[in-house]
Amino acid sequence: MKVLVVNKFLYPKGGVETYTFQLGRLLESHGHEVQYFGLRDERNVVGNRVDSLAKPRDFQGGYRKNLLAPFQIIYSTDARRKLRAVLTDFQPDVVHFNNIQYHLTPSVILEADAFRRKTKPGLKIIYTAHDFQLVCPSHGLFDRNYQICERCLSGKYGACLRTKCLKNSYAKSFLGMLDACYWRIGGAYRCIDTIICPSAFLKQKLDTQERFAGKTVVLRHFADGVSQKEVEKGDYVLIFGKLCREKGMYTVLKVCQRMPGVRFLFAGYGSAVQAIQAVPNAEYVGFQTGAALAELIMRAKCSVCASEIYENCPLSVMESQLYGTPVVGSRIGGIPELIHEGETGALFRAGDDVDLERALRQLLDDPERLRRYAENGRAQCAETSATYYEKLMKIYEGKRCENL
Repeated sequence: MKVLVVNKFLYPKGGVETYTFQLGRLLESHGHEVQYFGLRDERNVVGNRVDSLAKPRDFQGGYRKNLLAPFQIIYSTDARRKLRAVLTDFQPDVVHFNNIQYHLTPSVILEADAFRRKTKPGLKIIYTAHDFQLVCPSHGLFDRNYQICERCLSGKYGACLRTKCLKNSYAKSFLGMLDACYWRIGGAYRCIDTIICPSAFLKQKLDTQERFAGKTVVLRHFADGVSQKEVEKGDYVLIFGKLCREKGMYTVLKVCQRMPGVRFLFAGYGSAVQAIQAVPNAEYVGFQTGAALAELIMRAKCSVCASEIYENCPLSVMESQLYGTPVVGSRIGGIPELIHEGETGALFRAGDDVDLERALRQLLDDPERLRRYAENGRAQCAETSATYYEKLMKIYEGKRCENL
């Protein structure tokens, strides 16, 4: 089988890219031929045979040179044309879309459907939803103050403009609203055969709109192939990933200050780095990947996933548990689906520093509980590469997948 994997970024950047590359390697390990389409960038680590990639967009001040530049976040003729070259050469059996909005735009889905109708009637068009963009112009179901907001779930997107959801800007919110309205009637999403939702929570939100309800299926990300060697635990609590307000960093820092005897390690990037560095028992170790990050996770007493916005299926939780590190997570979005409270980790009320402190103290003061949670986390029933592949093939083959 030939699979074209589409994602706007083709270099290691975040969780979506981690999934994209894992997906490609998994398919190749089973003998499938895989190529990639996305934006041209000197950091790219994958591509396609004809080296046809979309032109990168700089949306900062672009309107000064081109009045149409802001509207290119909605529809990209360049991305369609470049994708057409790959489709013509590669002749894929499956086109698997991931994060395409604002750079490639959903216009590339229309191109895949046009190729299907004209050239390859059996082509399957698959979309993995990594956030709430299909139902929310801000992608996260939160407003400009990072408060949960579900006003656009009805399919009416005027609230985005009224409340300046996108970066507290009328201009950006107008474009976000216009993008959502355009593709509500533009037909691209109707061309998708199956929308993969990595959490039941995400599926529930997408199913609020009839145009998605018949296409969604829950299939959580897989996270195996990692070393599960026994290591001596360190003396720190680990927080890793994006370090910013909406991820709960300032709530965590309040707890740091009330627990001066506990060492907190922060790995990643984001707007909260300076605030982290100002707290005596908070240590910032920079952006970590690969073996260095794995070592940090394995040696941590526990990790914290403190998001205050809806999460989907955070890889940080899955990786921590598979490395034998219990997780203290906020009770929001898809996080509770990954943490079995009292068995593999602990939950607390999102944004509640008192409740987070309670959960952390309860865990750190009980070595036996830490050990038990670590063992249970390693053994918990999660998607492995083998089970994920088996279910993914059913989706690619167009079988009914309600009970994956």
